[in-house]
Amino acid sequence: MKGIGKITCSMAAALLIAVGCRTTGSGDAKGDDTTEKNTIKEAATFDSDSAYTYVARQVAMGPRVPGSPANAECARYIVRELTRHGADTVTEQRASVTAYNGDVLPINNIMGRFNTEAPTRLLLLAHYDTRPWADSDPDQANHASPVPGANDGASGVGVLLEIARQISKTQPKVGVDMLFVDAEDYGQESGFSNHDETWALGTQYWIEHMPYAQDALPRYAILLDMVGGIDAKFHREYFSNNSARNIVDKVWGIAARSGYGSRFVNLDGGAVVDDHVYINKAGIPAIDIIESKNDVTKSFSPTWHTINDDLDNIDRASLKAAGQTVLNVIYSEK
Repeated sequence: MKGIGKITCSMAAALLIAVGCRTTGSGDAKGDDTTEKNTIKEAATFDSDSAYTYVARQVAMGPRVPGSPANAECARYIVRELTRHGADTVTEQRASVTAYNGDVLPINNIMGRFNTEAPTRLLLLAHYDTRPWADSDPDQANHASPVPGANDGASGVGVLLEIARQISKTQPKVGVDMLFVDAEDYGQESGFSNHDETWALGTQYWIEHMPYAQDALPRYAILLDMVGGIDAKFHREYFSNNSARNIVDKVWGIAARSGYGSRFVNLDGGAVVDDHVYINKAGIPAIDIIESKNDVTKSFSPTWHTINDDLDNIDRASLKAAGQTVLNVIYSEK
């Protein structure tokens, strides 16, 4: 991933500050709002420890670079978990795509569908691949090393798998489709603003072969990306606001009513070229829940595209804020 704000990817990288192992935030993110009253009655409770375990399982596989054994293992794991949690159908979309540097990448997009009889559907998605190069690491010696991808990769997947576990126990009124895309993070960083199409390759392939008829598209889509950083805050991402402002309003409003207003900051964040950009182009209003205005870097998390994107820098409270908010959004729909 991806460009951010009005600056190039390389300029954003210059803002990043290296971090070592840090203590994660303690407890859940609730209870820190003084201006918003919690008016949401939770139909299901997101378990941040369970989500953290899903993240840890992925990280233990190693970097999930497209075409690697760890990537294939992660795909099998996602399929098993969706099946275990009672998805009505689980499908795999296997193909090959060509990256900007000529690498031919085998990809596998995975979709699990819940409550398929419901006429109204929501689409949730995350990418499970990880970047092959830690090219934003402050130590140039690490630039050829793969990124562990605890936050940028595993966190969104971990949240979705925990949501799947919850909705398997308490079925919502709407159908929920979960899409796990491959080859999101294999894009060209240099001269970023001229190479948007080199990112989100799995999603670009998926929208060319969507499983939906044009008159039966999901009501909207929510992308979860980098939702596990230390003390992460989620601002209103630029392209989400432009293409699906009413969905941003809905999600950020429910977050505030759920007690997470300090995490879902109701202010503009950066402009991020991510999977949701292509979902929007396919005619499905889509938003991105992503940390794009970190307090330190003013852009992404300090661990973005570095070797420090590891389990020591995952915050259960951040996972909880994102996951409980999305669960509350799901159960608010009729």
